[in-house]
Amino acid sequence: MEKKNVKMEVINHHCAGIDIGSRSHFVAVGQELSDVREFGVYADDLVSICHWLDEYGITSVAMESTGSYWQNLYVELIRHGFEVVLANGKFTKERIGLHLLRKLRIKCRNILSY
Repeated sequence: MEKKNVKMEVINHHCAGIDIGSRSHFVAVGQELSDVREFGVYADDLVSICHWLDEYGITSVAMESTGSYWQNLYVELIRHGFEVVLANGKFTKERIGLHLLRKLRIKCRNILSY
């Protein structure tokens, strides 16, 4: 059976999705794998996320986190003027059978659909 790459309709072209983790954050500014970048979790990394989002003209961010790791990034995003929404990890879609990195990137893109 051939797998199809289904594109979601982009509702807000100025919105990014972030999958929050304890060791790294995956940030998506579009639906292609090349539009996703992995960042660290330290203060300098959080500032780098904000600057990278600014470069793409992002104004809104949807974050998904199942733990408390989102809090420092939330504060930094608000400080840089982004509108931030926290999505409950229980309601984001999982893709099964993909390599972990690709799985996280796809999950990050799914956050954009909320």
